[in-house]
Amino acid sequence: MWVLLIAVAGSTTLTSCGSEQGSSAVAEKVGGLFSSVPLGPQPLLDSTYIINTLRAEPAFKPHLATARRFYRERGFKLAWFKDHEPVEQVETLQQIIAKAQDEGLNPKEYQVKDLKKMLAEFEQAKSDSAKRNALEQQIDVALTGTYMKWGSDYYRGIANPRDNKNTAWQVKPNKIKLNKALLTFLGERKSRYNYYEFAPLHPEYDNLKKALAAYREQERAGGWPVLPASLKLRPGQSSPAVAALHRRLLGDAGSPQPAAAPTAVPVSQREGGTPSTPAAPADALYGPELVQAVKAFQQDAGLRPDGIVGGETLQALNVPIGTRIDQLILNMERWRWLPKKFEPDYLLVNIPEYTLHVVEDNKEVMKMPVIVGKVLNETPIFSDKLEYVVLAPYWNVPFSIIEKELRGKLVANPNYLDRLDMEVVKGWGAKATPIDPSSVDWANVTRENFKYTLRRRPGPKNDLGDVKFIFPNSNDIYLHDTPHDELFSQTNRSFSHGCVRVKEPIKLATYLLRKKAGWDQQTILDTISRRREKYITLKEKLPVYLVYFTAWADADGHPHFRKDIYGHDKKLAREYFN
Repeated sequence: MWVLLIAVAGSTTLTSCGSEQGSSAVAEKVGGLFSSVPLGPQPLLDSTYIINTLRAEPAFKPHLATARRFYRERGFKLAWFKDHEPVEQVETLQQIIAKAQDEGLNPKEYQVKDLKKMLAEFEQAKSDSAKRNALEQQIDVALTGTYMKWGSDYYRGIANPRDNKNTAWQVKPNKIKLNKALLTFLGERKSRYNYYEFAPLHPEYDNLKKALAAYREQERAGGWPVLPASLKLRPGQSSPAVAALHRRLLGDAGSPQPAAAPTAVPVSQREGGTPSTPAAPADALYGPELVQAVKAFQQDAGLRPDGIVGGETLQALNVPIGTRIDQLILNMERWRWLPKKFEPDYLLVNIPEYTLHVVEDNKEVMKMPVIVGKVLNETPIFSDKLEYVVLAPYWNVPFSIIEKELRGKLVANPNYLDRLDMEVVKGWGAKATPIDPSSVDWANVTRENFKYTLRRRPGPKNDLGDVKFIFPNSNDIYLHDTPHDELFSQTNRSFSHGCVRVKEPIKLATYLLRKKAGWDQQTILDTISRRREKYITLKEKLPVYLVYFTAWADADGHPHFRKDIYGHDKKLAREYFN
């Protein structure tokens, strides 16, 4: 008996060491003895098999070309098995999909194949090499199809930002190559991007994810109370709604608010007059702690932080938590549409925030309020590169304004242009020459036959103010100053015809020209004062992003929300959630 066991053991060892392509052997216990089962070489795939398998599943079919490229680059070897055993990333992918809801995604969308069932069948078929190899091929392509479906949604977005449903979004896209990303995920390729752990490409996305988790937890706990629609509450006043307001912002009924300072009681009431109104309960008083909480809420919502509950503040407080959760998810989706990585230096205008952010060496170094296009003249969402700073600019009047606002006045009196500090010129730039406005047949000019330019001269009346910042684009959109500084005191600043007006143009110009010899702030101011248009070419073109985010969060997941001023959230929600 012992001789037989030694012989069997020796046979097993020899088979294992000499197996083809480094394959190992599996020892099975049969009737109390061990026998060797040679595994043989790992099965290969072919293009036809991959095509037929992926085409059979509608969810995988859009990723057929990428999957074929992935397998072709690896010589059609299996990706998810090594020595006939699933690699650890098989379990990792399943865990990621199980938590898809954390990303605002639906796990069911990625359970196209029952991977657990297929893997269980594989375990049971290990002693049948033909069945085992067939299952390895099926599982491998299913896992690749699943990865491609998940990776496309996670890294590129569910909605296509450049199809006919989202024509407003023209920012340069995320050009991720999922076949390369999968190699990184499997540990077969290194990358500057963390595809290997399926982490988000942008920290701003991760911040929104933290906010989403916190809001879902609050939703499970019952959400927040609805305040009376007629509520109008000022600091120091009392209302039965104060307790609900406290729960809404501070989480519970809280301790009684400090009592207001006592007021003098009229003599007539102290000496037999009409009794005074009884003091309100302490917990109904809108006191300092809650006022500060309301002001913080107003700042987070882009509202005037005056501590008054009513109007827009009340509307924002009563937005259902489910709506806010959807808003967080939609803005996480928009981060998937952006390039994998921003340049170290760039300008970013977030339209709903009415704010310009200046980023240098990946850190925000400056921000300022802006005015964006009104609803009928939306500021477009796109990216480009800033090339010129123009001091003391002319303002070229759009033909639409000539047609709708000036034509009648110019027909009656062409010299009306002098009152507006405007002129008609022939030609462009330095070669433009003024012409007599009375020589133009204003009654019959059209967009097609008007061969001149109507422009306003540099100066205090100029609609572009003292500076404009040009990033040549087909939308004819740029950043510029404005003579109407009073508009920056408004919280909702959608007043322009589409261009973006900046609050501190001299500060921005000084920053942009800091690397240009001879252009300090005083030189800029002196040039403007001469009222002669001056183009200055930047030393390096600077990327500019005009984007649309109605929600974002701090690093700790504390969210900020803004109004969907152009209705882009509504359009995206119909596509994303349906």
